[in-house]
Amino acid sequence: MSVRLGYGTNGLSDLRLDDALGVLAELGYDGVGLTLDHMHLDPLGPGLAGRVARVADRLGALGLSVTVETGARYVLDPRRKHGPTLLDAEPEGRAARIALLVTAVKVAADLGAHAVHCFSGVRPAGTGEDAAWDLLGASLTPVLDAAAQAGVPLAIEPEPGHLVETLAGFHRLRGQLGDHPLLGLTLDIGHCQCLEPLAPADCVTEAGPWLRHVQIEDMRRGVHEHLPFGDGEIDFPPVLAALDATGYQGLTVVELPRHSHAGPELARSSMAFLRTQLTALKNKTPAVGPTPVGPTPAAPPADSAARARAAVGPTPAETSAVGRTSAAPPGTSAAPPTAARLTAGAGAGAAPGPASAAPPTASPPPSA
Repeated sequence: MSVRLGYGTNGLSDLRLDDALGVLAELGYDGVGLTLDHMHLDPLGPGLAGRVARVADRLGALGLSVTVETGARYVLDPRRKHGPTLLDAEPEGRAARIALLVTAVKVAADLGAHAVHCFSGVRPAGTGEDAAWDLLGASLTPVLDAAAQAGVPLAIEPEPGHLVETLAGFHRLRGQLGDHPLLGLTLDIGHCQCLEPLAPADCVTEAGPWLRHVQIEDMRRGVHEHLPFGDGEIDFPPVLAALDATGYQGLTVVELPRHSHAGPELARSSMAFLRTQLTALKNKTPAVGPTPVGPTPAAPPADSAARARAAVGPTPAETSAVGRTSAAPPGTSAAPPTAARLTAGAGAGAAPGPASAAPPTASPPPSA
């Protein structure tokens, strides 16, 4: 099997980065999804180039590969969760997010990362849909220029409630940007179960030509809540078989950012579950894993896509079990950091396919 497993540091935020990397190496992970955030590798802190070099040495010593993730909750604004975004109403906000992503590309190049993950953001109130797509394309252009210069792919993640929330949205963006060779896809398997019209394994097959990063966890239909394996509805053997069939060579990263309090144990049980599934597929025998398999999903109701959006606020991360988010409404945030502050510290550094059918249209509710 070609599937290479990683674990996201956003699910190990109670550990020092050196300790988190050591735990993952001991458990047999192939790599790590490294979120740039204040507790691990702060992209806004002083001496970034030196800190990146030390992380690169640590990754090399442990034999871990890496993908750089940019979903930190409050790295840009202490009052707005995941804000500002590439769609921010204020030009200064968009510039801050662009600068963060350019910095992430430079960090990724210095770490030898597979890709840089990002997200579109929620369409701001009062911004028309076509105008939002134009804003997104304009905001991504300098990031793609930096990615091309560094030779590091950008991997945008469809997020429930965002402008780019499905594979169909990714294909629209790809077409808008002229099928840019450095624009790839982050596919979150749980999001496929949550919202996509296709089954998760079919999503993998469709997304194959553009896969640059994969996140994996369990999830239920219509509820955007990242769950440990066995707590949701996903049938994982077909998903893993589809990943193997694509020939994707990057990391498949366990994404449990709300479970950091139990991070080391969940990293262990997640590896045991996935290793058992992969071994069974390789041997073509029924999988008997060390963790329970989730319940057989019932057929999704007709309004499942609407319920999926209703379960999430306007953030790119998972919601809590009751669907709350902590984003503040527009206009309440402090001024975002300048682009110059973001860029100061970093070191130097396919053919068209079918698009998914669009899900039913619904608007996300305002965040709590």
